[in-house]
Amino acid sequence: MKSILDVDTGEVKTGLKDTVLKSNAIGSCVVIVAYDATKQAGALAHVMVPGAAPERLKSHRTRFAKDAIEEMINRMTQLGAKKEHMKISLIGGANVLKRENDTIGLENLSYIEKLLTENGLEISGKAVGGTLRRTVKFDIEKGVVYYTEGDSHEMLLWRKTAEKSKKNESL
Repeated sequence: MKSILDVDTGEVKTGLKDTVLKSNAIGSCVVIVAYDATKQAGALAHVMVPGAAPERLKSHRTRFAKDAIEEMINRMTQLGAKKEHMKISLIGGANVLKRENDTIGLENLSYIEKLLTENGLEISGKAVGGTLRRTVKFDIEKGVVYYTEGDSHEMLLWRKTAEKSKKNESL
């Protein structure tokens, strides 16, 4: 029986093939999905803001992109995964409040993409930008990432057997 783990804002959770990782209410936050097919290991990091946590917020450090990515990589390697085998999907970075000049979602995305590149991690799928909230579900055993936008039905974002990933950028 598979265990289903909810990943809340600011959390990083990992699992092996018997795990499904889910995250809801993704607005300007960005959820990073990491997958190593050779180990059937996966992670979800629900990142709130770019940068690294200031000292006074170290107890909530994985709300920050730099700390969340470091934690995600560390937890994945503890499961036997290797960075060079990891595939990454990104979900979120939207302006759900539709505020003019609200750039936090875009800043999150830009910062996260830069850090992932610096860490040699390949982005294989994206459902980012726009104004709709999203959800994500990652079935590690099947190697599939599903997402919703607004009240939509679940859609496939990325599958381990796919030659090319879907790129859904509504920026």
